[in-house]
Amino acid sequence: MLIQLTTAKTVKETAAALQIAVPAHQFGVMQVHDLKETMWKKGVDFDHECLIFEVCQPEQAKKALDQNMSVSTALPCRISVYEEGGRTTLATLKPTTLLAMFNTPQLNDVAMEVEETLMKIMTQAASA
Repeated sequence: MLIQLTTAKTVKETAAALQIAVPAHQFGVMQVHDLKETMWKKGVDFDHECLIFEVCQPEQAKKALDQNMSVSTALPCRISVYEEGGRTTLATLKPTTLLAMFNTPQLNDVAMEVEETLMKIMTQAASA
């Protein structure tokens, strides 16, 4: 259900690498959520570094939405970068697993293409 990679980079270094890797694969970064900062602003003490990148490839999103508009509840794709146990992890939900829940077999090819690209993006960010 998850794709996870670890890297020796810090969360900030990995985030900077994602900012390069995402557009290199024709995706765009729509938003980055800093959970530690957000929780701090809400008065919640949260000690973990965690950034959630919302990423999208508009043509792929359109293909999915043209088949089933309820897929919009699973968009955009997210890549989480967090520190745990002294290691930085990149993680995302597998689009093939997510889109299978919509019972629209026509989405299989789109899901596989997006999943392969997300894996390439994450691998590049982890190693670059």
